[in-house]
Amino acid sequence: MDNKLVMALPTGRLGDSAIARLHAIGLAKKISPKSRKLVFDDDENIRYILVKPIDVITYVENGIADIGIIGSDVILEQEADVYEIMDLGFGLCKFSIAGLKDQTLYKPDEVIKVATKYPNVAKKYFQNKQQKIDIIKINGSVELAPLLGLSNVIVDIVETGNTLKANGLVVIEDMFEISAKTIVNRSSYRFKYQKITGLTKRLEASMEVK
Repeated sequence: MDNKLVMALPTGRLGDSAIARLHAIGLAKKISPKSRKLVFDDDENIRYILVKPIDVITYVENGIADIGIIGSDVILEQEADVYEIMDLGFGLCKFSIAGLKDQTLYKPDEVIKVATKYPNVAKKYFQNKQQKIDIIKINGSVELAPLLGLSNVIVDIVETGNTLKANGLVVIEDMFEISAKTIVNRSSYRFKYQKITGLTKRLEASMEVK
């Protein structure tokens, strides 16, 4: 078995924050934001692979990566068979239900239309509220759906609320807090336990300093 620890990191803003946190503890120094490379080897026998956020869990669950950093929104949506071992305290936002002002959210005798990039999250949430819904999966600008009559409401990630406001929408109900999490492959957690816990302890120590 390869003794190298492999970490999957998301591209984009969350990945930038993750890399900054790793830099703060002396790791991932060879990752260059200007490089087109997707694989970097660290001096401490750690390999980093940069992948799309939605693919981080796939690489970890299938054992290509031992450990990964990803937003809990992806964890909630994909329901993968991995260990979630640490909240990193950045990438903070919320899952929220939004729509036009004065929109009635719960209609016990009706089916409401919900547009979202997160159908599994939406389905479970409204099931718990005993509200029947018709889910409309959208991959692009979900804010358009209520404006054009495609849906009654949307379920999406909200950070500042500025995009909603700019499109005449408001938050009707907050659902879940979202943040960056550390996830681990189940087999790796057994066979590379010392390396994984050593890394997470360093991350925890850096959070305490902050």
